[in-house]
Amino acid sequence: MTAVTDTKVDDARAHPETPSGKGARDENFPVGSFLLPKRLRPHVAAYYAFARAIDDIADNAALAPNDKIVRLKAFDAALTGEAVVVGYEKASRLRESMAATGVPTKHGSDLVKAFIQDAVKLRYQTWDELIGYCALSANPVGRYLLDLHGEDPSAYQYSDALCTVLQIVNHLQDMGDDRRNLDRVYVIGDWLAEEGGAIVDLDGKALSPALRRVVGRMLDGCDALMPDARKLPAALKSRRLAMESAVIVRLAARLIALLRRGDPLARRVALSKFDFATAGVVGTASGLFAVRRHKQKLRADNDRAG
Repeated sequence: MTAVTDTKVDDARAHPETPSGKGARDENFPVGSFLLPKRLRPHVAAYYAFARAIDDIADNAALAPNDKIVRLKAFDAALTGEAVVVGYEKASRLRESMAATGVPTKHGSDLVKAFIQDAVKLRYQTWDELIGYCALSANPVGRYLLDLHGEDPSAYQYSDALCTVLQIVNHLQDMGDDRRNLDRVYVIGDWLAEEGGAIVDLDGKALSPALRRVVGRMLDGCDALMPDARKLPAALKSRRLAMESAVIVRLAARLIALLRRGDPLARRVALSKFDFATAGVVGTASGLFAVRRHKQKLRADNDRAG
């Protein structure tokens, strides 16, 4: 029995990735778009490739939890430089990228922690539990981008709000698939019980009244985070990152509106090409103006201080 287990562990370490076929086009937000500085896009691509690889491992229904954990921990070891082995090139490339840009590997390691949690934790009973998960699974992405662009960490609170919203709406979009394929449920268990529902409601072909009310409550929580999320573009020095973040803010708001009207169990609730185009035009302009206002305020503050 031990020999078989050791063989599985060795195989996982040598061939850790389990590609799902998903890519940047499947995300709710632009990944390394033309709005970002050209010199930084390869670094963003390295970060996304790492995140995609470990996410695919966590979401692979054919892998046992312990198998997932072995692979994920090895990815983290390769990222931090603790171990360098064949099969973990995406982690090694990200380590090199972070060393070159001065971005801490914590923003990758926290993602690993989130996906290890996904391997063993299948239910979230409270809103605070879910927010804690998002702090590891989503917020590091925004913090990585801020650090990559040399932004002040004081803007973390705004990027955290935006990333958390994006994560929760993604959970709501995928609630049926997550339950069916992985028996993983991010819908708040205590709220579902309060509304007279049960986990089996997610097995239906449409939202039950109780589940609809819980979705509404979770979207209310997202709406409560959006005021901070909207402050992000104006808090940034980088004109390009401000434009990109303003686009994503608009996409997040649009997804909340679509989920309030739609039924993610009945059909996929997703952004349309028109949604992306509209957010791109309006968000780019608002992000640009936000940076200008920010710079004008700084100049005014400096003049008063002088």
